Amino acid sequence: METEANPELQHVRNYWATMKPNSPIYNFLLGDIEIMSATKGQIQAQLRVRKVHVNSKGTLHGVTSSCIMDWAGGLTIASTGLKNSGVSTDIHTSYVSTAKEGDLIEVNAKVNKVGSTMAFTIIEIRRAGDGGKVVAHGTHTKYIKQ
Repeated sequence: METEANPELQHVRNYWATMKPNSPIYNFLLGDIEIMSATKGQIQAQLRVRKVHVNSKGTLHGVTSSCIMDWAGGLTIASTGLKNSGVSTDIHTSYVSTAKEGDLIEVNAKVNKVGSTMAFTIIEIRRAGDGGKVVAHGTHTKYIKQ
C-alpha cells in the first residue's frame, strides 16, 4: 500500500470519503472497499467478496461488478485532480469469470483520456491469489465539463 504522502492517493481517499455517505448503493455494496494506491490517472483497490455481493449461485453478482466499474471509473477520473468526476454517459462490463464469497478481488482502473468535456476509463476486476484471473473488465465514459 502506498504512503499517505502521495497527493493523488490522499485526494482519491478524500473524494471517496465525501461521496460514500451520500450514496446509499455505494455505501451498501462498496462500504468496505480499500483503495490501495493511486497515481495520476490510475487507482488500485481491493474488496473481500461478502454475501451481499453474490447471486443465488453464490458467485459475484453482475450488479456488483457493474457497480465497481461505475465507482472505479469515477475515482480514477478524480485521481487526475478534478474536483468533480462528472456524470456517466456509458458503462460497459464484460463478465469473463467469477469470484465467490470470501475471495479477495482486485480492481485496477486507469484513465485513457480526460478531455475538456469527456473522460474515458478502463477497469479490470481480478481475483487475487490465483494468478490474477480476470473476473470482469469494462469501460466507463463520463461527461466532465465543470
